[in-house]
Amino acid sequence: MKRNPTRSAVLAATAAVALLVPLTACGGSASADGDGSTVTVTVGYQSRTINTVTAGTLLRSLGYFEKQLASLGDGVTYKVDWQDYATGAPITAQMTAGKIDIGSMGDFPLLINAARGKQLDRPTRLVSVTGYNLRGGLNTIVTAPGSSLTSLKDLKGKKVSTSVGSAADGTLVRALQRAGLDPAEDIEKLNQQPAVGASALSSGSADALSQFVAWPGLLAQQGKAKALYDGAQLNLPTFHGVTARQDFATKRPAVLEAFLRAQTEATDYLDAHPVDAAESVAKATGLPAEAVYLYNGAQGIATFDPAIKPRLVAALKEDVAVLKDAKLTGDVDVDAFVDDRYVKKALGPAAYAERLASAPPKPAGEVWPKGARKTLPFTTPTALLRHVAAHRDDVRAAYVPDTTTGTLWFADRSVWVADGGRLLPFVTPETAQAYIGGHGGARVVTYAEALERAS
Repeated sequence: MKRNPTRSAVLAATAAVALLVPLTACGGSASADGDGSTVTVTVGYQSRTINTVTAGTLLRSLGYFEKQLASLGDGVTYKVDWQDYATGAPITAQMTAGKIDIGSMGDFPLLINAARGKQLDRPTRLVSVTGYNLRGGLNTIVTAPGSSLTSLKDLKGKKVSTSVGSAADGTLVRALQRAGLDPAEDIEKLNQQPAVGASALSSGSADALSQFVAWPGLLAQQGKAKALYDGAQLNLPTFHGVTARQDFATKRPAVLEAFLRAQTEATDYLDAHPVDAAESVAKATGLPAEAVYLYNGAQGIATFDPAIKPRLVAALKEDVAVLKDAKLTGDVDVDAFVDDRYVKKALGPAAYAERLASAPPKPAGEVWPKGARKTLPFTTPTALLRHVAAHRDDVRAAYVPDTTTGTLWFADRSVWVADGGRLLPFVTPETAQAYIGGHGGARVVTYAEALERAS
């Protein structure tokens, strides 16, 4: 369907301008109080964007940053001012106003952060990574539970909610293009905050919603949405990272390194205690722990590692073109923006090199028993289903990886295919049908039927 070009331009301009407007209610940054013996470090984070928890929600609850600052032994008393935001845009606005020292956000907002910093002569630097998925599984397009839409092509002429300038918007644009649709002409894009978009989907004023973690999984878990497109089908990395003002990093490198050591400690805690970490984040955010675990669990969609891997930097460079087409940025010098010196020093060269070489775990299924502090891993979907069928009243949540993309999803929200004696899960109807098309005799079965077959 034809879109009003004037309206599109206004939406893009509004999103861009919002990034430049400082929020005057917020406090100062890395500033000395009184005689200079006390320094306040201001950290901007997104509590409900749960792939940033090792630099935000979880890190704050563990107190690791404060402990690292106390151990510096430089005669300074440090205070940490944690400021919580819904998206990366206001964090960028505060950073370029000199009011936030360290912030965390997704890959597309990071590029806007770099562009605005340069434009306003307040340069910022990408100093570490929080959570990533090498295939792009952190973003998902969902529809209402009763929707008749089953593929991206069905979105032609429909209203799709997303947040312009976000990684989820990038996924939407690329996915539509691959499906042969023009993102500017064939859909009506609604530029909305995630919560607003979720409401629009529920009310029927939006036909689909393209959003980042944890919104798609949350809505699916609540029975308010079903997956239409798995971002991992793009097979392009997506991630969240930590950005710092360059003047802050130059003036207080020891403080930034303390933050990065603390972030690494929080990452190790999450890896060692995934259930406890999910419960902690759930308590702080109000999100269901089951939805948090979908992304941040032992086999979750996200892998957490502070190392800035070359594949992620390469993906960031590819993202620039999407933002330029949307007129949200011009060229971005990604190589100048990326600065791993601080995290490399914080971890030590050998430990950093080891993390650079590490790979995400091979996806596997998990069952979270009620009342348990650990999950049960399963090597095959059929084995997981057999366990669930035998312990129906004792299962808090069950997760299975998509057969083709590896994206973890709730077992009871997955599309199940029976192929001979095999039971195979898929995140979306489209990927399930693609598999069926290449495997004669395979067919979609309900979750209840899959459980019966497995038992």
